[in-house]
Amino acid sequence: MIEIDDLSFAYGAMRMRFSLCVRPKECLALIGPSGAGKSTLLSLIAGFETPLDGRVSVDGVDVGAMRPDQRPMTTLFQEHNLFSHLSVEQNIGLALHPGLKLTSAHRREIDEALERVDLAGLNRRFPAALSGGQRQRVALARTLARRKPVLLLDEPFSALDPPLRRSMLDLVNDIRRDRGLTIIMVSHLPDDAAQIAERTAFIDAGEVVGVYETSLLFSDTPPPEIAGYMFRPAK
Repeated sequence: MIEIDDLSFAYGAMRMRFSLCVRPKECLALIGPSGAGKSTLLSLIAGFETPLDGRVSVDGVDVGAMRPDQRPMTTLFQEHNLFSHLSVEQNIGLALHPGLKLTSAHRREIDEALERVDLAGLNRRFPAALSGGQRQRVALARTLARRKPVLLLDEPFSALDPPLRRSMLDLVNDIRRDRGLTIIMVSHLPDDAAQIAERTAFIDAGEVVGVYETSLLFSDTPPPEIAGYMFRPAK
């Protein structure tokens, strides 16, 4: 269980205050207008931003004093953040040893992660030799190698074409079920929530307006407080 309790933050003149609970092993989507605070909330959970007040806890443990790398979570960003001068194996290996002193056990973990994202055998390739979708799969493999129970997705597939984006979301959802991960996913695309999120939190003006079963948002009678937002997934 992830609990966000009265977490406050200021961005310029905008004041934000978030409260939210995420169930174990679920995929929860964060959607809402641009600038509403979705990515800020994810950064606060991950520890990349420091709140003015409030609490983030995972399974009852307050993680507020922990550095991002100490928290039981990992983040996949829109930009894959691969190092161009490092091979696929080395980019993933950074998650296992920052100095890249990789043991045979580490290399087995890397092979396993690459196989899981359908990139087996590409260990020696460099990012420039990969397609955009392949680079994002390498970034996903790196998050898997960290073996954290919580995965935070900050629009990592929004730049991909729709068929590839849907394929990547399916892959993430399969991995969630296999590993029992808890996922929080930021998206500007309601389609993404419709595809893999059991519940969806609607964020507006720096607060959580409500948390809903995702299917309700795409019904003919969405909640009236958010009915003006477009909740019609692409066919």
